[in-house]
Amino acid sequence: MSSPPPSSALRSPRLWIGSGLILAVIAALFSLLYVGGNVNPKGHLRDLPVALVNEDKGAVVAKGKHLNAGDQVVSGVKKSAEGNDSFDWQVLGKEEADKRIGQGKLFGAIVVPENFTASLTGLVSPQQTKAVRPTITVLTNQSAGSFGSSMASQATQKAAHGASAQLGTELLKQANAQGAKLAPAAQLMLADPVSVQVTDGHPLGTHSAMGLSAFYYALVLVVCGMLGANALISQVDTFLGYLHTDYGPFRQRNPLRRTSRVRTLAIDSVLMVGLSLVMGSLVELATVGVLGMDASHLGLLWVYSVATIAVVGIGALALLRAFGTPGMLLSTIIFVAMAVPSSGSTVPLQALPDFFRVLSEFEPLRQITGGLRSILYYDAQADAGLTRAWVSLGIALVATVLFGFGLTRFYDRKGLHRVPQSAKSIDVEPEPAAV
Repeated sequence: MSSPPPSSALRSPRLWIGSGLILAVIAALFSLLYVGGNVNPKGHLRDLPVALVNEDKGAVVAKGKHLNAGDQVVSGVKKSAEGNDSFDWQVLGKEEADKRIGQGKLFGAIVVPENFTASLTGLVSPQQTKAVRPTITVLTNQSAGSFGSSMASQATQKAAHGASAQLGTELLKQANAQGAKLAPAAQLMLADPVSVQVTDGHPLGTHSAMGLSAFYYALVLVVCGMLGANALISQVDTFLGYLHTDYGPFRQRNPLRRTSRVRTLAIDSVLMVGLSLVMGSLVELATVGVLGMDASHLGLLWVYSVATIAVVGIGALALLRAFGTPGMLLSTIIFVAMAVPSSGSTVPLQALPDFFRVLSEFEPLRQITGGLRSILYYDAQADAGLTRAWVSLGIALVATVLFGFGLTRFYDRKGLHRVPQSAKSIDVEPEPAAV
């Protein structure tokens, strides 16, 4: 009796249903995770940290009364924000605000200068021969994420202009009470007396992808580790004779070298650590040396790159050896599908749904990006994300080693060998032949 032709596979319900379920899961999960984390950032925005800095020294006005208009700006912004938890308005000193901006812990700030009250009252003072329009500075911080910095900038500028309008109303009342006769141009200026200047609180170089170079670099490291694990699995299994490899029309099959699952994972892991040195070096050479990406602390960046690729690669190897073919899908979901939207890199964590905020606590890409931001933007400060990144990598390495070697050892002890013991074994291996 002849075997059915290969085309009969297309008439197999099992093949259609099995393949369809796998692809349906991929399509649904990637759609829900990728789009779900970014579809409504303003609607999910909560507690985006922004600073209010008042350096105003105040001034003495009529009847010896001391006035500090900067305090009015701060209290006015805080009052207008009551009941709105989208932004976390933090009243800070200038030094502390600069420090937090330089660590990526603030997305922006409103700064009231020390001569603010003096300039403001001078607009309606009869003794003032040349009025100087007061200024409020809005600081942005692209290094913390361009999208979050943009939302903070919009909010701070709106608050600054709102404060200007309120102060202008009070100045007009004061001028009218003093009986001052103001020209139409002066009245128009007093309606919005404060000049709002926007400046970058933590400038980056021109080759920093507008604050996204750390994210893209981190994504490259994760992809190198994940795809490197997939390539190593195939190479090791081919070498040991468990798989064959096709090179165009040619097929290579090596004699079987029987070994345990634990020993196979150990071989994978040693290869991954060794080849991470190559991949990490090439990633830094390509991005910094060839493309000119802005970077300092090049030695630390190299160590961090190699370590990240190695840890991600060993994690992916553990999944692949523990679950086989489904491990490839699991590693893609863990290292890409769930990691990218919860990384806080394109959309800040404060603008993500609660589900993704929870994911961000342990998803690797967020921790890896935080460490790279510290190295690339914040002078490798430990409390700017670098310590958290190293600790997270260490925990991930221990967890994946325990999981991977624990489960493969369990398989070995239960006799769940990759090839049944009764199968023919070849101890002496001839040169691999291309057939």
